[in-house]
Amino acid sequence: MIPEFGRFALALALCVALAQSVAAWRFPRITRAAAFAQTLCIAVAFLCLICALVSNDFSVDYVVRHSNTRLPPVYRAAAAWSGHEGSLLFWVFALSLWTAAFRAFSKPFSDEAADRIASVLGAISAGLLLMLIFIFNPFERLSSEIIEGAGLNPLLQDPGLILHPPMLFMGYSGLALPFAFAVEALLSGRPDIAWARGSRPWTIAAWVFLTLGIALGSFWAYYELGWGGWWFWDPVENASFMPWLAATALIHALPVAEKRGAFRAWCLFLGIIAFGLSLIGAFLVRSGVLISVHSFFNAPQRGASLLVFLTFVIGVSLALFAWRAPRLSPGGRFGLVSRETFLLAGSASLAVACASILLGTLYPLLIDALDLGKLSVGPPYFETVFAPLMIPALFLAGFAACWKRASPGAPGSMMPRRAAFFALASGLVSPAVFGVWKPLPALGLTLAAWLALTCVPAIWRAKRPRRESAFRGLSGISGMSVAHLGVAVFIAGVTLSNGYPEEKNIRIAAGETVRLADYAFRLNAIRREDGPNYQAFIADIDLIRDGQMQRKLFPEKRFYPASGLTMTETAIDFGRNLHVALGEPAGQTFSESVWALRISIKPFVNWIWGGCALMALGGLVSLFRRHSGEDSGNAGNSPPESTSLERGA
Repeated sequence: MIPEFGRFALALALCVALAQSVAAWRFPRITRAAAFAQTLCIAVAFLCLICALVSNDFSVDYVVRHSNTRLPPVYRAAAAWSGHEGSLLFWVFALSLWTAAFRAFSKPFSDEAADRIASVLGAISAGLLLMLIFIFNPFERLSSEIIEGAGLNPLLQDPGLILHPPMLFMGYSGLALPFAFAVEALLSGRPDIAWARGSRPWTIAAWVFLTLGIALGSFWAYYELGWGGWWFWDPVENASFMPWLAATALIHALPVAEKRGAFRAWCLFLGIIAFGLSLIGAFLVRSGVLISVHSFFNAPQRGASLLVFLTFVIGVSLALFAWRAPRLSPGGRFGLVSRETFLLAGSASLAVACASILLGTLYPLLIDALDLGKLSVGPPYFETVFAPLMIPALFLAGFAACWKRASPGAPGSMMPRRAAFFALASGLVSPAVFGVWKPLPALGLTLAAWLALTCVPAIWRAKRPRRESAFRGLSGISGMSVAHLGVAVFIAGVTLSNGYPEEKNIRIAAGETVRLADYAFRLNAIRREDGPNYQAFIADIDLIRDGQMQRKLFPEKRFYPASGLTMTETAIDFGRNLHVALGEPAGQTFSESVWALRISIKPFVNWIWGGCALMALGGLVSLFRRHSGEDSGNAGNSPPESTSLERGA
């Protein structure tokens, strides 16, 4: 009965989404109610899927493929977004939440503009719901009775599954908001200040979700995959990184469009591209064209529907842009040497870096589709091409942060000489502290120090209003400065962890000790324990430094009988940047054999995720500031003018 109810809720949601997509032109009064009704219907359908999974309803094909009776209940519920059909349903649910949130906070816009934006969002939801109902139905029943399911992929039986995918899906679907704003502005022919002001907070909110989702994914890979890597330039990882870069470029351009009326065509283009890249990512993950631990299944024939959908959405929106964009006025003027120039150059650098990743991701697929052979593009390409393209953007970010409006014509005022001197000095001297001076770490630390030294003074000088809560005190702090400080911390973590790692792969028996750097690792024993749906072999390791016991480490090897797969559960000491992974046994009996052990020390690797957290915090600060125009957008001194969208013309 639950699957049938879920199907009915999806069908009802489709009807509401179709009504919402045309209501702006025929029945504008119902768009607000339709947005909330659609959210309710999809929420009911999603809850039905969770109930089917938790109750082990093996009459449903999705439940059979992604759950079994031995799977812990929390992972049964999380399996609702671990498979293709369920994740697509969650994506539509997240999109409905964004739509409802927009309608709830759409008072600054005219009813006409808000209705058109909601209609664009309704059309996107309708397209996805059509695929869900007729092609990727998560409630499809089986003709025969099944006693036990296949269970969840062991790689996904981790707390990361509970947070990482929902964060990403919220980010992907959130980018539909700036897309809808752009399409509405092009349709109405009024991409004015109100459009830029209205689009900006929604773009930042989606960007925060994407930032947290990508960070959680890299952290999950670091402790789950067993070799201490945090980013692999996997095509599916790139599929999430490209929309993030495009959204970042858009965030840096929107303040100028809001304050000066410039970069409007560029902002409209980025709004379309950011959401388009999220659709391309959905196609890569769900079409079966990629073989990856992140992809859902191999079904190219079903992926064709996704290709048609994304081609239609991207093609129509770009055609609309090509028709309308040439008619846009250039907007406000600014000097060649100005903060606006730095913001535009930084935004363009991010877009070019995004294009380089898109090329490296899609080109091998295109070559294969044309039957021209097999081509592999891996980390060497991305590290060689992407990093140099990001250097100008990082350098310009420091210029924009310390730009002095009091004397915009004086080049010396753009870059505080002290910050430049100390950044260069710290970048050149700091690598020597690790024993070996290397040019790439020197460059990375110079950029990190430059960003930090141009952001920290702005944060330090921020005035906090009196008689207000600590959280409201953040209103005096620039979110841009906090986010750029996070980028500086991230760069320092990447530079030091990749530049000065220490690693040892050994075979060790119980009672033996191995040394790495200043630490000794003593294997006491290997014990066996049974989990809810797996068998674990756990190493008991003493971490010793200077003859003193520091702590215990318990890396594991888990075997999952339902799938026949073996997984590695690493032991990590984040304070000391230690990563210990248990390998395979060399003997026949687990208790007495010699075991493979991988030990690595990556200095400051935890700064990578600390930097990501600061970036997300910077986005949240920007969202909650009283005067959003002050954040990364002091791009002009003229007050915003009244616009047609605000007047409801």
